[in-house]
Amino acid sequence: MNTKELDTKYVLPTYARVDVEFVSGTNATITDSNGRKYIDFTSGIGVVSVGHANARVNAAITTQISKITHTSNLYNIAPQAKAAQKIVEASGYDMQCFFGNSGAEANEGAIKIARKWGESQGEIKKYKIITLQNSFHGRTITTVKATGQEAMHNYFGPFPDGFVYADNIAQVASLLDDHTCGVMIELVQGEGGVQPQNKEEVQALEKLLKKKGILFIVDEVQTGGYRTGAFLASQVYEITPDIVTLAKGIGGGVPIGVVMTSIKNALVAGDHGSTFGGNYLSTVATCEVLDILKEYKQSGDLEINTLYFNKAVKKLYDTNKDIFTSQVGLGLMCGLRVKDAQTLTRIISHAKENGVMVLKAGRNTLRFLPPLTITQEEIDEGFKSLQSAISSL
Repeated sequence: MNTKELDTKYVLPTYARVDVEFVSGTNATITDSNGRKYIDFTSGIGVVSVGHANARVNAAITTQISKITHTSNLYNIAPQAKAAQKIVEASGYDMQCFFGNSGAEANEGAIKIARKWGESQGEIKKYKIITLQNSFHGRTITTVKATGQEAMHNYFGPFPDGFVYADNIAQVASLLDDHTCGVMIELVQGEGGVQPQNKEEVQALEKLLKKKGILFIVDEVQTGGYRTGAFLASQVYEITPDIVTLAKGIGGGVPIGVVMTSIKNALVAGDHGSTFGGNYLSTVATCEVLDILKEYKQSGDLEINTLYFNKAVKKLYDTNKDIFTSQVGLGLMCGLRVKDAQTLTRIISHAKENGVMVLKAGRNTLRFLPPLTITQEEIDEGFKSLQSAISSL
C-alpha cells in the first residue's frame, strides 16, 4: 500500500489532507514524492522558522542524539537550562520557564499557573479566565474550552468551568469580577483570521489588569520567535505580560512548548510535569534555532525580508482587488481577506497545482506563514506561481 492507502486504513481521519506527500526540503522549497518542487508559504503552520533541513539545526541535533536524547526531568538537563536562559533573555522579561511539547501544553501550563495563583489571593476563589471570540488556544479538553470558537466545543463536554468569552478587547472590562484570575489573548489571532489586536486597546487592558490585580496571559504560540519582527509580539505591543506561552517556531520543527511567567516558583515539585518536555533533543534544537534567529534579527536581514514579503503580498492584493478585500497581519504572519470562502478554497487548490503552498485562516483569509529565512528568490517565485494560480480561477 502507498502512503495514502496506509493513512486511510490506519490513521484517524482528523485532518482534511491535501493529496501530496513531501519528502525533502531546503529552506522554503519543498519536494514531493514525485520529485516536484514547491515554494512553501506555510512552514508547517509557522513551525519551520529557519527553513527546512537547516544545516546548523541538523548538525546540533545529530551531535546530541549521538550522545543522549532523553533522561526525564528527574535530572538536570543542560540544554534545557540554556534554552530557558536564551528565551528569557530574548524576551527582556524577568521570568522562569516550564517546558512541554506543544502550544496546547504551554497554554495548559499557563491556565494552571493562573489558577494556582488565584487560589492564593485571599478568601474568594479566583478561577475564571477570559478569552476572546475567534481565539484558538489548543485541542486538549481545557484549551479547546479556552478557545472562543463554539464549533470546536461540539461533542467533547462537559468541560472545565470558568472560561468566559469577550467579543473583543473593549468588552473584557465589563466581564471582570471577583472570581477572575486571568485574561488570555493572542496579540494576532492566527486561526481566527490573522487578525492583529489594536495596540492602544491592548496597552489599556494591561493597565486595567495590573490595577485590578488580574494576570495578563499572552498566547504567543504562533507570534513568538520573531514571527512578528521582535522575539515576542508583546515587545511590539510594548507590554509586559505576567505569563507568556511559546511553541511552534522556536523549535524549528522539533516539538516543544514553553510557558514562562514572572511569578517566581509559580509551580513547584508535584504541581505539574512532562515526561518528554524540555528533553535534550528538543532543547538543543531550540537553542540552535534561537541563536540563528537572533543573528538573523541583529543583521537586519529579518526586517529586510519581512518588508520584501509584505510588498509582494500588497502587490498581489492590488492586482486582484476583485478577489481580495483587505490585507491583514503583522510581520511574517500575514494574510489577505478573500471575498468568499469558496473562492479561498479554489485559490489554495490552484496554488498547489501551480507549485506554491498556502494556508487558510478563519472563514475567508488566505494566510502566509513562510519560513523566516525565506530568500527573496523564493518569495518572487512563490508569488509568481500564486498569481498564476489566481489568474487560472
